[in-house]
Amino acid sequence: MTLHDLTTLLSDHAHLAFRLRLPGGAAIPQSFHITEVGHLHKTFLDCGGTLRESHTCQLQVWVGEDYQHRIETGKMASILAKARSILPDSSVPVEIEYEDQVISQYTLASHEILPDSVLLVLAHKHTECLAPELCGLPAFNRLPAIGAKPAPCCGPAGC
Repeated sequence: MTLHDLTTLLSDHAHLAFRLRLPGGAAIPQSFHITEVGHLHKTFLDCGGTLRESHTCQLQVWVGEDYQHRIETGKMASILAKARSILPDSSVPVEIEYEDQVISQYTLASHEILPDSVLLVLAHKHTECLAPELCGLPAFNRLPAIGAKPAPCCGPAGC
């Protein structure tokens, strides 16, 4: 989910509560705080020597001892609006950083609109080989090399 998608979702349902569900189905406690909105810019060489970069909007989630704390979607939208100046644009993907025994980063897989809340469903991030042709592996969807033209999103079978 991109920053634009998330901001639109939150703004369209500004009166509802904001909830997060971990990949295994457990809910992050409703009293969570968003302690950071960050712009992560990563420049790296893949295992084949290709220079790549990625940009992400990362929301750090923290659960404190103030169990009565609740965040609504309208408040979350205003937090994201304040962070616009540090983010490159609204097309960046949004990730959640959360500590549940270890600090983990999650992607936003989907969402549900419930009678009282907007629920974001988190998914695990995965590693992958970005130079599979050099390792004898099948090709994957991967980050484009810096300066490369992006691949079209549609193939012969459609989008």
